[in-house]
Amino acid sequence: MSEHGHSQQEIAKRIGAPPGRGVLRDAVYGAIDGAVTTFAIVAGVAGAGLSPFIIIALGIANVLADGFSMAAANYSGTKAELDNMRRIRKIEELQIQNYPEGERLEVREILAQKGLRGDVLNQATDAITKDRESWIDLMMEGEYGLSGVDPHPVKSAVTTFLAFLAAGIVPLFPFILGLGNAFSVSAALTMMTFFAIGALKSVWSLSPWWQSAGETVVIGGMAAAIAFFVGTLFHA
Repeated sequence: MSEHGHSQQEIAKRIGAPPGRGVLRDAVYGAIDGAVTTFAIVAGVAGAGLSPFIIIALGIANVLADGFSMAAANYSGTKAELDNMRRIRKIEELQIQNYPEGERLEVREILAQKGLRGDVLNQATDAITKDRESWIDLMMEGEYGLSGVDPHPVKSAVTTFLAFLAAGIVPLFPFILGLGNAFSVSAALTMMTFFAIGALKSVWSLSPWWQSAGETVVIGGMAAAIAFFVGTLFHA
């Protein structure tokens, strides 16, 4: 469990500048997909009995093209999320301007659902509605369930691409090096990558490292097995 200080200064600094959701989701998403899709291509082409050169060419094309595609999609999705938050914030600004009493009642209801009652509820409602930004922030969270921390589209996209690139190149190493048993080594390295990703992401969860690692290996292994099976159907 992470530790942090509880002095008034430390609390004010931490609450006043929350770190946001970070890039963990983007990194795990990109890394797992990079390893899965690249090895799926390796397994499929190897299952069809094609040459290592074709495996390398298709694998590199996948790492670059699919990695960029995922990054672009993540950028667009995160930006759309940010645009939607800004749109809703503008709506709340207009609602407060045009219907202040109705919006005040909404603040009161949000605070009541948090457990405030009586004079404390009245005082809290008065305090929040005196500050326009605090008022809007509370409405964004309480009415729409939106975080007060804006997402970062560029950071999400870059993280996804780099994670995809790092994990996606692993299955290709044995073929690039020209190893005789390249496919077997590629499979072993890919499973090790899945295991490492799963074990690493357990640092940010309550699941045991071995459970998180095993789950990731099973998911990646199933995708690879399906791709290899389909490839064997086209074996010359």
